[in-house]
Amino acid sequence: MTEQRNRIREFVAANPGVHFNEVKRSLDLGTGQVQYHLRKLERSDDVVGESLYGRKHYYTPEYGDWERGALAVLRRETARDILVYLISNGPTAPNPVAGGLEIARSTLEWHLDHLVEQDLVRKKRDAQNHVTLELVHPEETTRMLQDVKPSVTNRLVDRFTRLVDGLLESDMSDTDS
Repeated sequence: MTEQRNRIREFVAANPGVHFNEVKRSLDLGTGQVQYHLRKLERSDDVVGESLYGRKHYYTPEYGDWERGALAVLRRETARDILVYLISNGPTAPNPVAGGLEIARSTLEWHLDHLVEQDLVRKKRDAQNHVTLELVHPEETTRMLQDVKPSVTNRLVDRFTRLVDGLLESDMSDTDS
């Protein structure tokens, strides 16, 4: 295995679920160079690539389907914040989660769709059809949260989204008055 290819594989092993742009940016390599080596690593089964939610994420082969999907979602700061909130507070209705995280309810629902799809969170309904959010795999989720170190770029994108949501929400409440 070449030095660059080995370097990329080691980076993927240390950062499971990392996406293509983060590999390129963190290792300061050219797009074509990263594409070439990742393709070679995938063909030799040293790395598994999976496209989820508009990004291709990379893992070493020991990660199963559930772990790969979960790690892809956990790369997003707001999704992580939702999970940490549920770990800290236990099963909770959506409105207190959105309020506690200071995010728009629509942002919460967007992330919840992915968290539910990846079997990290369950939406339970009671007899009055009220929703409660709860973790599906609390121990595994807590363990994987420790494996994910978000990049500065990912954190900035998530924070920008929160800022825009907050501005749009305040504009909507101003027009309702």
